[in-house]
Amino acid sequence: MIDSKTRKVGNSAVITLTTEMLTIHDAKEGDTRFVVRGDDGTLSLMAHDTSVAEALATAEIVMDENRVLLQALA
Repeated sequence: MIDSKTRKVGNSAVITLTTEMLTIHDAKEGDTRFVVRGDDGTLSLMAHDTSVAEALATAEIVMDENRVLLQALA
């Protein structure tokens, strides 16, 4: 486990990724990452994948178009 502190920058809170973390994720400054919340509340850091981003954007459109139906099913 690698510790990382949260700090305030302007109106945001940031978590600094150490050089070790960047190496593990094969990432560099300026790369885009997804932060995904698991069912158990954990957060996972994932590489940006254009196809995933496009699928999520499409899902948002479908959910917006069918909001009333989806709320009734919930």
